[in-house]
Amino acid sequence: MKPDRPITELLSSGKPLLSVEFFPPKNDEGGAQLLRTAEALRPYHPDFVSITYGAGGTTRERTFQYAKILREDFGWRVMPHLTCVGSTKGELLDIVAGYHADGIRNIMALRGDPPKGQTEFVPCPDGLRYASDLVALIRENFPDICLGAGAYPEKHPEAASMEEDLAHLKIKADAGASFLTTQLFFDNDHYYKFLGACRARGIDLPVIPGVLPALSLAQVKRFGPMCGSSLPPALVEQLQVVEDDARAAEAVGITWAYHQIRELLRHGAPGIHLYILNRSSSAITLARSLERQPS
Repeated sequence: MKPDRPITELLSSGKPLLSVEFFPPKNDEGGAQLLRTAEALRPYHPDFVSITYGAGGTTRERTFQYAKILREDFGWRVMPHLTCVGSTKGELLDIVAGYHADGIRNIMALRGDPPKGQTEFVPCPDGLRYASDLVALIRENFPDICLGAGAYPEKHPEAASMEEDLAHLKIKADAGASFLTTQLFFDNDHYYKFLGACRARGIDLPVIPGVLPALSLAQVKRFGPMCGSSLPPALVEQLQVVEDDARAAEAVGITWAYHQIRELLRHGAPGIHLYILNRSSSAITLARSLERQPS
């Protein structure tokens, strides 16, 4: 296969992009679920798909395995995540070299979360402390790779203030990030304010909003604080009403995400990145909100 085209090339077309995020399965049953979801999404032709690295870097081999499957068997442009967790600089470069040899030219460069049971991120010896360090390392050694980076519209949970978070983001942009993908949010005003703050500080990269179709009240209460995302009272109220009906709760989440997406696109968002948790039903419904027709 030819090397992938950079995602920035797609972003420059002006057409709103659709991308989805998978997470690497822990076992064969989870792998089968991921592939069923991918098959269901195949007719909607996502512009790219990402696959996460796992908390603490625990699923790195499966990230590599399923990135290869999604690229070669489905023909998709794949953006694997890579984190600083548990790897030396040399090991990180070896991982990137493996992706590069396989034709992958898009990588999401992240710091990553501390290993389970730890609250503070501590780099390993000869490792990297910040995502900006990883961006700089890859940019220096693989200048043809398009580098995605993360952004938090409501502030990274570890940042003391939004100003501090934006300062770190500017360092990451200056280190060579190609575009940004946001953490999930449920109130679009946070995205608009964040985008304005970025532009005011000279961060001119495309910012793709990340959207999670909620599955339940319990889920968003768990994910919200973990991701630094607040919960609009209206969404909480709607999910409370259907708390004991999983199908109705999923419908509420899809409807909320649908309206988010339509408004974001009307306001010029360059695309939508869906956090689908390896489930296809919500992704298919929301793909149609981008006027994607199956083929």
